[in-house]
Amino acid sequence: MTSPPKVSRRRALALAAGALFATSLLPRSAALATAGARIPSRGFNLPGWLDRDGGPAPGAATLEKLRQAGFETIRLPVNGDLVSSGGPATLRSIQNGIRDLVGLGFSVLLDMHPSGKLVAAFRNDPEAAGGQVLRAWTALRVVVADLPADWVYPELLNEPPMERTNWLALREQIAATLRATCPLHTLVWGPARFQGIWEIADTPPLADDNQIAAVHYYAPMAFTHQCENWDASPLARIANLPFPATRGTPAVSQVLSKLRATGDEEAANLVEDELSAPWTEARIAADFADVARWSATHGCPVMLNEFGVLNFCVDAESRASWVRAVRKAAEANHVAWTYWELDQGFGFIRSRLSVEGFDDSMIAALLGG
Repeated sequence: MTSPPKVSRRRALALAAGALFATSLLPRSAALATAGARIPSRGFNLPGWLDRDGGPAPGAATLEKLRQAGFETIRLPVNGDLVSSGGPATLRSIQNGIRDLVGLGFSVLLDMHPSGKLVAAFRNDPEAAGGQVLRAWTALRVVVADLPADWVYPELLNEPPMERTNWLALREQIAATLRATCPLHTLVWGPARFQGIWEIADTPPLADDNQIAAVHYYAPMAFTHQCENWDASPLARIANLPFPATRGTPAVSQVLSKLRATGDEEAANLVEDELSAPWTEARIAADFADVARWSATHGCPVMLNEFGVLNFCVDAESRASWVRAVRKAAEANHVAWTYWELDQGFGFIRSRLSVEGFDDSMIAALLGG
């Protein structure tokens, strides 16, 4: 790839300030060390920018405030469809965006996040869909190769929408595609098909000495996704569940009574099924202890690059309590983390364009304040 266009004075100042933070005031102290490798942590996801046409970039002042608060990593979704069809201008915008983030002192996970169209393609023609992902990485690897290996981490494919055996084969092909031009970058991958924490157990690591396994955690879904509004799931009809909770918790009994009063047995049964074991910090800790055992067995570091709670209809204390419990369990088991997401339904700030509207209780739950 040719050199990026001349940066503006504003960008140059941001890069200079970021370099100062990175080397002195804000060292990457929270990055976890495993087998000599540094694992980026204390982060958040930033969808809705470089994964679509015309996505709003975060404000420089907002990013600076987040960095000074203690966040160190940004997981940055990109869209394979857009990469494949957008040409050099799309690649330049991705490269420049990552350079700006690194200049402000953030490590960046470059996440190949398939669109709904690509997910459908995997259902209808997995071989062709896999070829599309390989073509996207063939284009993007030139961008990655020109970015610092100790700050930028390519993530092969978010929530691989295919059976495990097929994914393992495609995973190796993507890794080989990247390694052709990016020999030093750490590769990030997750298990098929949901990247769920439970799916790592029977997934072997890559045949590569420089990798991070990545998992997602949203358990219990009846709590973390209550009042979701993007499909016809019974989760959309569940509201006001607390954390921690058991079947006997009064607030749970009230929710179940309301659901059954309206004849919504599907939603009520979902709540009861998920409460077959209590929702507690101990339950969360046990899940992460399992991941730690996998990591130790395989000599492969693990990161939690998605977890979160929708803010649509949950009380603030329960939301922060769950987030804190997950973050503490991850850190106790040497699992790095990036929260889903910055400023949308799961977010902890009102807008990426403003330094106002930060949720202090959520930031404290994430950063330990």
